[in-house]
Order: sequence, then C-alpha cells, then structure tokens
Amino acid sequence: MTNLSVNINKVATLRNARGGNMPDVLKVAQDAETFGAQGITVHPRPDERHIRYSDVYGLKPLIKTEFNIEGYPSDKFIDLVLKVKPTQVTLVPDAPDAITSNAGWDVKKHFNFLSELIEQFTNAGIRTSIFVGTELDNIDYAAKTGTDRIELYTEPYASQYPIQKEAAIAPFIQAAQHAKNLGLGVNAGHDLNLENLAYFKQNIPLLDEVSIGHALICDALYLGLKETIKQYKQCLQ
Repeated sequence: MTNLSVNINKVATLRNARGGNMPDVLKVAQDAETFGAQGITVHPRPDERHIRYSDVYGLKPLIKTEFNIEGYPSDKFIDLVLKVKPTQVTLVPDAPDAITSNAGWDVKKHFNFLSELIEQFTNAGIRTSIFVGTELDNIDYAAKTGTDRIELYTEPYASQYPIQKEAAIAPFIQAAQHAKNLGLGVNAGHDLNLENLAYFKQNIPLLDEVSIGHALICDALYLGLKETIKQYKQCLQ
C-alpha cells in the first residue's frame, strides 16, 4: 500500500495572496483527510510565503493521519519540528530563496550534519526521511546516517515521462530497490500528477508514500478536492 500525503502549501499561498483566512488552511487539511488523504505535508520556508509556522502549530492537534513536515533544517526549522513532533520530518536541501525543491542532498558531503540531525529527531520519536536523487552511492550514505526512509526527487522522471517513460522510470526502479535492500523505506515526490503517477506506482510497487501538492491542488480547481484525492488514490492502487 502506498499512502497519499497531500501537500497543502499551495492552499496557504492562495490565502496569503489576499490576507484574511480564506481559504482556511486548517480546514482544508481536515477535509483532505475526510476525503481519503492518508497524510498531510507542509513545507514551511523562512519567509513564510505559504505555510506559516503558526499553521504548523495549529495543524498538529487536528491531523488524525500522518503529519509530515519537510524543509531545510535551519535552527528555526529544527526547533519547530522538535516542538511539534510530527509523524515524519523530511530533510530537503532548499536554499532560503528557492521557489521549490530542485535537487536532493549530496549525502556524502553533508554526512555528519545529516547524521546528527537524524539522531536528534529519532531520539524525539520522529520518523526521518532524506530527500535524494537516484544515485546509488548517495543512497548508501543515506542509509548510514540512520534515517528511516529516503524520498526520491521525481522531477527528472516527470520531465522525461512524456518523451520516453521506460527510460524515465528505470533509474527510479533501481534506486527504490537498492534502498529497500538497505532496509530503508521509500517515499517519492515532486511533479507527480494524474498523468504519470500510476505508471510510477506500477513499476515501484514497494513505494511507501507519495507527497503531492502543486498538481493535486491545480486538479482540484476543476475536479474538486474530494474527487481529486479519489483519483490520485486510484493511481496508487
């Protein structure tokens, strides 16, 4: 079974564009769970241009499924995660001004830093995941940090899928199996959508979780949130 975690950052972007509390980010998260989402993901950034730190604190007592907080582990982010204690923290190597995630960690280069973080979060009872590409030696180093899972950065797959889907999926099949052989759980995210998600899942049945936000919220503008979540979950069956 592969869980669908709905990233609600874009809902917060819409709210922040006008001020006030419309749409209500906390209610959307609860509704997404009611409609079948098996997790909620947020990615707070230093400028709080979408999800605010106050949103994260507000969501914690409301979420009944899994709560995933992802982001770059600055001191402020680490403090937030340790206070909120989500189900999972996903460590992403974003620069503060990044529009969106655009690469995985070079785990070898940042091995000591990541290992210390993993130990700190694990001791707090939080499941850990490191955002990585498909390089097998990098996944080896991720396993050595003690992380519970990796999250595969799937933008290269999504970009190549319309051109040659067999070639697009090949490195991800190899990377996912390699991670499983090392005892790691495997998550995936970035640019997965209703067009390419089913094929990804069919070829990587051992996938634990996908985190999807931008495409899912775009689809919800036309289909409605309930129907959109239903269709994404069908892709994962």
